[in-house]
Amino acid sequence: MMTKPGPKAQSIVARDAAAISPSYTRPYPLVVERAQGSEVWDVDGNHYIDFAAGIAVTSTGHCHPRVVKAIQEQAAKLIHIGGTDFYYELQVKTAEELDRIAPFSDDARTFLTNSGAESIEAAIKLARWATGRARFIAFHGAFHGRTLGALSFTASKAIQRAGFFPMVPGVTHVPYANPKKCVCGELGSCHKLDGPCRSVAYIEDVVFKHMFPGEEVAAVLVEPIQGEGGYIVPCDCFLSDLRSLCDKYGMLLIVDEVQSGMGRTGKWFAIEHWGVEPDIVAIAKGIASGMPLGAMIARKGLMTWPPGAHGNTFGGNPIACAAALATIDLIENGDEITGGKPYRKNAAEMGEYIVDALDEMKPRHPSIVDVRGKGLMLGVEFGADGQLAPDLRDRVVESAFERGLIVLPCGPSAMRIAPPLNINKDLVDRGLILFDQVLTEAERG
Repeated sequence: MMTKPGPKAQSIVARDAAAISPSYTRPYPLVVERAQGSEVWDVDGNHYIDFAAGIAVTSTGHCHPRVVKAIQEQAAKLIHIGGTDFYYELQVKTAEELDRIAPFSDDARTFLTNSGAESIEAAIKLARWATGRARFIAFHGAFHGRTLGALSFTASKAIQRAGFFPMVPGVTHVPYANPKKCVCGELGSCHKLDGPCRSVAYIEDVVFKHMFPGEEVAAVLVEPIQGEGGYIVPCDCFLSDLRSLCDKYGMLLIVDEVQSGMGRTGKWFAIEHWGVEPDIVAIAKGIASGMPLGAMIARKGLMTWPPGAHGNTFGGNPIACAAALATIDLIENGDEITGGKPYRKNAAEMGEYIVDALDEMKPRHPSIVDVRGKGLMLGVEFGADGQLAPDLRDRVVESAFERGLIVLPCGPSAMRIAPPLNINKDLVDRGLILFDQVLTEAERG
């Protein structure tokens, strides 16, 4: 095995340091040359199994032949014309598909963007316009993007906001319903022993009683499963109680499905696991298998703002839409890679398989204190002596790279497992073997 990073990678990393913004957060020096499916090769020829999928972006795997073909064919016909100013059918088809799979019973309208942050920006603007209200509720641990509006809702790490105050006014953060952190009681989950989820009750009993009335809140913005904050799966009553609270005060429920949507959890959208219907959905990442595309999907009755109220030069460009249509078809219908199994079904099955395998590892690895998630959105939390162990997590992530496994951190001390939705059992097994070896070494210090 070649030393990592190799000489070519070291040279590019040095050039990067001179030319690229230092604000990027690279956990290790992986310099990619090519990728296919769930495998990656760096510029020095080193091979990796990909358990990160470009931060849950390459949902159909790297360079899926059908996605590549859709991109190539579209690039030969039309690259850009500007959907804000003109019409083209691919944009309409993409919106129609998103209407079909949207996680609410109403008809939908869609505003196409380039990224998750842009989708969030569009959602909060629409919420203000539709309700005539200015305040919002967001959650501790949330990550919604880094543009100033989205950053005002982000509360994952202080470094992400440091130096950028003042934020957009009117955003109040409250505790997320994290069963492990006991905002819902000492039993470790809500159990609804004495009323609504206590995270939701906090909004009504503390925020609305002592800070401002609920009738001034335009919307609640929430991740059904927190992503960057640690792959936190909330208490089962959280989202349904949040929906009830929104209905009570006339607030909109906006769900950020940028990381959790498009089949990653085994369903089109993570919120479907709880049978709750939002009013607005923000998506990006996995919608177009690596092409820059996002969307803000809203109930049709909400999206009645006039021409000029919002726009976008590149959002929903023809190439990204072509990639999205191919991606949606694969997530829904599968192909020969999964034996005709829908990719979202493969995600559910492989996710269960990985959880079972990690549970079997636990007796050998006392540092694994929690395995959580749904589908292929899984988090492994590390701890020691009753405390979280971020240093151990960092060693695991870095050592995994050195052995040929791509993983990423999340939260204070968790590692995410989020491979492409079509990953097969053989690659999963090989990746888990590498993880087992890495963790064994890391636990020895």
